[in-house]
Amino acid sequence: MKKFVKLIYTIPLLFASVFYLASCKSGSKPTATNPGSISTATGLEYNSDEGFQVRDFRGQPEGPNLVFIEGGRTVLGSFEEDIFNTHDNLERAVTVASFYMDETEVANIHWLEYLYYVKLDSSTEFYESALPDTTVWAKDLAYNDPYVDHYLRYPGFRYFPVVGVSWKQAVDYCDWRTAVVNMKLAEESGEEIPAESAGGRIPLESGVVLPNYRLPSEAEWEYAAQALIGTQWLDENQTHSRIYPWDGHALRNPYGKKMGYFLANFKRGRGDYAGIAGKLNDGAMITSYIYEYPPNDYGLYNMAGNVNEWVFDVYRPLSFQDMEDMNPVRRSKEDLIGRSTSDPNIDDPASGYDYQFFNSLISDKSRVYKGGSWKDVAYWLSPGTRRFMDEDSATATIGFRCAMIRAGSNN
Repeated sequence: MKKFVKLIYTIPLLFASVFYLASCKSGSKPTATNPGSISTATGLEYNSDEGFQVRDFRGQPEGPNLVFIEGGRTVLGSFEEDIFNTHDNLERAVTVASFYMDETEVANIHWLEYLYYVKLDSSTEFYESALPDTTVWAKDLAYNDPYVDHYLRYPGFRYFPVVGVSWKQAVDYCDWRTAVVNMKLAEESGEEIPAESAGGRIPLESGVVLPNYRLPSEAEWEYAAQALIGTQWLDENQTHSRIYPWDGHALRNPYGKKMGYFLANFKRGRGDYAGIAGKLNDGAMITSYIYEYPPNDYGLYNMAGNVNEWVFDVYRPLSFQDMEDMNPVRRSKEDLIGRSTSDPNIDDPASGYDYQFFNSLISDKSRVYKGGSWKDVAYWLSPGTRRFMDEDSATATIGFRCAMIRAGSNN
């Protein structure tokens, strides 16, 4: 009898609990990852035989080698003395949206992988256009022949940064990497890959593919190199800025077992690339292992030294005053083909520099590179310093890393 009475009291409680949970669920708001089964605009059912298909989505997939960079407000510009009197990167406050960036520079092994697949499915002409210029090591009055012959392909250099790559070649690599990474993600998810071509577009609506790999904008690169996280005091008060991608004014490690060792690979002085035998302080006479030096606070390696890095932007001395203060970037007219937008160079056109008659090196093909290299003095290690070179040129001191937007985010 007691069990029967207990059951009578229990049943209403169970019904009340079910009703409460159902009401809570029906009262919850739809989200990107939990859109519900019914459209809040039309009342029609999602994913029925003839209805609108809403696929499962758990957020942007993780891309190989990418590190998340939380965006925010920062002060861009050079904190070093303007020794060349260029005034081309004055301090100004901007906001940079969150994005992803490669943990390391793209290495020789990554480029050899790229060449392997390009040779399999591309024309001979394109394959040859993708080959790095190994003669960038050659000097008339220096015996650099071993680097010309071995740097790209010898196994010992596998995880050294690729060099001799132009801005255009770096952009092509980003496009290829996007295609192969997304193909792999689609296959793993069971997503149907378009049959029209091997590189067919996998719908973004599927939620299984990544946005494009690309070169970072100059603002993104500089923001990521500063890595000003963990430097706040109370509410949004930045305790300090940084001359280099680490705290302090010195180039040597002030802590622990590595105390006194340099924090980057750079040229110490005239004729001094690494120190003396038995104490090669910065560890490298040329480039170095892509994980060699301590990462910055975002976890990015070699944001100062080793190799300079291409960024997306066209170079202009007046970029600091012309560009937007939200996600600033300067593009060329060619970059904007197919876009219904105004010319970004209207306030500082290439024609004003007289490139045509050799009175300036600045044109719409001049691209910015940043970060300093194994062959540069410490001045160029500061994230705010900037230089430029033609987009189809290459040297032994410039490499690159890829970046990617954080899709579906408002910060």
